[in-house]
Parts: sequence; structure tokens; C-alpha cells
Amino acid sequence: MRRFMSACLIAAALIGGSLAMTGCVVVAPRRGYHAGVWVPGYWAPRHVWVGGHWR
Repeated sequence: MRRFMSACLIAAALIGGSLAMTGCVVVAPRRGYHAGVWVPGYWAPRHVWVGGHWR
């Protein structure tokens, strides 16, 4: 039982850590190029998934 709970705790920590690192990624502007921002996907009203896109 102790080994199972340790495995669940580690799995929850890994999942939580990966979710904490998701979000907007800002690309540094380069000469001659416009800066891009990644807008992550999200759940819109009425349970509609809106996928991520570059803006």
C-alpha cells in the first residue's frame, strides 16, 4: 500500500508539474521579424475546446 501511494504521489507531482509549465510562450523579436505569442487552447462556454494558435 505504501508503494502504491508513493507511485500515485509521484505521478500527481509529474502531472502537476507539466500542467504548471503550460501557458503562453513569448518568442523574442528578431530583426526583420515580428514577435509571436503562442495562445494555448482553452475550454470555451458550452464545453467547446478552442485549440492553441500563434498570435
